[in-house]
Amino acid sequence: MLGWRDFHRMRAREIAIQVGLVLLVLFIVIGSVRSAQVNLAALGITSGYSFLDRATGWSYSFSLLERSIDDPYARTLLIGFLNTIFVGSTSIALATILGFAIGTMRDSRNLGLQVISSIYIQIFRNIPLILQVVFLYALLIHFPGPRQAHSIADAIFMSNRGIMVPVLSMPLGVVAGVVLGSVLLGIGSARHAGSARRALAVWLAGTAALFVAAAFLFTPESQNMVSYPELKGLRFVGGLSLSVELVAMIVGVVLYGAAYIGEVVRGGLAEVPKGLREAGESLGLGTFAVWWTIRMPMALRSIIPPLGNQWIFIMKATTVGVAIGFSDLFYIVSTSITQSGQTLELIAILMGAFLLVNFALAQAVNWLNARLALKGYGA
Repeated sequence: MLGWRDFHRMRAREIAIQVGLVLLVLFIVIGSVRSAQVNLAALGITSGYSFLDRATGWSYSFSLLERSIDDPYARTLLIGFLNTIFVGSTSIALATILGFAIGTMRDSRNLGLQVISSIYIQIFRNIPLILQVVFLYALLIHFPGPRQAHSIADAIFMSNRGIMVPVLSMPLGVVAGVVLGSVLLGIGSARHAGSARRALAVWLAGTAALFVAAAFLFTPESQNMVSYPELKGLRFVGGLSLSVELVAMIVGVVLYGAAYIGEVVRGGLAEVPKGLREAGESLGLGTFAVWWTIRMPMALRSIIPPLGNQWIFIMKATTVGVAIGFSDLFYIVSTSITQSGQTLELIAILMGAFLLVNFALAQAVNWLNARLALKGYGA
């Protein structure tokens, strides 16, 4: 039996070993950094982040902000980061909606819906994402030119330069504020509305009211509330132009991610005890009512953890845009490395940005999972 003094000696030895390992790792890291600095200096390459103030001298295909070839590297990297967040969050939202529909079809009793959803999943899940994105890009660039663009109700136009759609005539900052208000409204309604159906109704009505109010308050007097695309010469003016690269990226990532999310949803629905569905049917509830009030709320508790992994995967999947020239953060960093030679610094920025985004996404999923957990379960 160990005495008190022997126990303290063992603890001191363990602490000493751990401290020694930490110091060894720090020594290796510092040595590697110093060696890299010496080698870079020998090649005439300066290290540090002072290059962020220099102008890039090159342009790119898509930006949510005003851009110029005279923009410094710092602003260009910020634009790439915002592009990644935009494409990732849009793809996550659309892939989740489509994935829930596909997963529900896979779990339905209708044989036709089961076959259609199964074929969809087998096709889009087993073809590499980069091939799907490149195929969509090649398909879109072979659309007719602006003068022969395909039209939907003379409001939406599809050509080899992208898709032109109507848009509210509001500044981008106002739109971002409305979207943020919609997100906060959705969180508040989910917490206080009582039922899922009431929360959805409150969120939809509130979001519509926010957009209408913003359109009335912030639309310039010289412009219409809605700006429609119009063909003038060889290009469209007005409306919102979605570039070919952006459309190919969002559609490809959504179709690919929805196939995986569909399987996650199907697995979650399959775990709900059959007796609960039969109990709902015995009370006279219809198929949709059983799915909405019984099966889906129960299934969400097993769906959310793997669904969070799929969300993080979709955010990282935006890096395939470099194959078609979409100006996400990965593309901007790759081009910046070629132009500036600051490889280590730019890779560190890329790693830090994705770490920040995915860590925040993981924390949001953990919060959502905790909110849906049964009270007292596992205590």
